[in-house]
Amino acid sequence: MVKLDTMVTWVDARDRLPRSGVPVAAAITGRYPPDRDVEDDADDPLGEEFWLVRPMYFTSLHFGADEAEHTDCFVDSDGVVRLPYGLGSAETVTHWAELPTLPGEMTTRAVLGEGVQAALRRAWSAEPRS
Repeated sequence: MVKLDTMVTWVDARDRLPRSGVPVAAAITGRYPPDRDVEDDADDPLGEEFWLVRPMYFTSLHFGADEAEHTDCFVDSDGVVRLPYGLGSAETVTHWAELPTLPGEMTTRAVLGEGVQAALRRAWSAEPRS
């Protein structure tokens, strides 16, 4: 039987940052923009507060689409840069965790090329836990 469950260890971004280039799950907090199609709500002029998890990578140096230089930042697949909590950014990363390994793989987070089909077969042949 292949073990398919995993454990996530969250790290407070105020205490420690990941190594540069590492893909992570990032817990992000900020505010959604207010909905401009609805009457302005005097109780919530800044939009709704959120805290959610997104896949990102951490880098010690990143040049944004506008060629701005960012250091020690988290970047998502759309190129949006978020800083660790407490630094000047509208949306910040409060916590991060290393991504889990692939199902059925003990230490592997990515498989490319010929090894993909064998890795998928191992994961799909796993017996469900009761």
